[in-house]
Amino acid sequence: MYAFSYSRPETLNETVAAGGQFLAGGQSLIPSMKLRLAQPGAIVDLNGLADLAGIRASGNQLEIGAMTRHADVAASTEVQAAIPALAQLAAGIGDRQVRARGTLGGSLANNDPAACYPSAVLGLDATVVTNRREMAAADFFQGMYTTALEEGELITAVRFPLPRAAVYLKFKQPASRFALVGVFLAQTAQGVRVAITGAGLSVFRHAGLEAALTQSFTPQSAAAVAIDDSELNSDLHASARYRAQLISVLTQRAVAQILG
Repeated sequence: MYAFSYSRPETLNETVAAGGQFLAGGQSLIPSMKLRLAQPGAIVDLNGLADLAGIRASGNQLEIGAMTRHADVAASTEVQAAIPALAQLAAGIGDRQVRARGTLGGSLANNDPAACYPSAVLGLDATVVTNRREMAAADFFQGMYTTALEEGELITAVRFPLPRAAVYLKFKQPASRFALVGVFLAQTAQGVRVAITGAGLSVFRHAGLEAALTQSFTPQSAAAVAIDDSELNSDLHASARYRAQLISVLTQRAVAQILG
């Protein structure tokens, strides 16, 4: 390992002033450093910021602090009651060690193309809160490992509107447990939202599926939508065509699960 400075501030102002690479759960940054894919000169540990963790239900929304662990989201009775799909999503991330250390904010800031949380944030039209501003999910995710976060800006919380119903289903890559394809389907007051992870360069919504399911919420409606594979990922794990088929099948299953 190469040399770098390390600090663990206890206030948000100290954290921003410290400057450097923010460290949340370390599930992405540490492996990247080991592989020399990232070589920050300064590490700023966010684990001293107790105020950035926690789950708060208020009215028609659920606010989750950026430093809240995946395991805590999965185990939360508030999350289970308000948005069960979000608790189930968190319970299926990685393995026990990853869920015990990984954080909501860290996952979103990294924006891995196959991460689970981005699909929930986009699927539920959540608001990403930072130390500087609030951003709609559609404005936050900008591409592979790319977000709207600026230098010195960090996520402090995410506000999830409560849906009428929601389901998250994913087809796992068996070694990493990342999503070959993950589909977050939500029924909202504005209509059906379908957010997809694992299939493209970044999380995205599928307009065709949303339009069809808003008009007729049945598995048959989802099955009738053609999934264009021209811009989907193709790698040693799955072809673009295979991922397109998974999008269709998982969406049909998600609809059927909501209908019971």
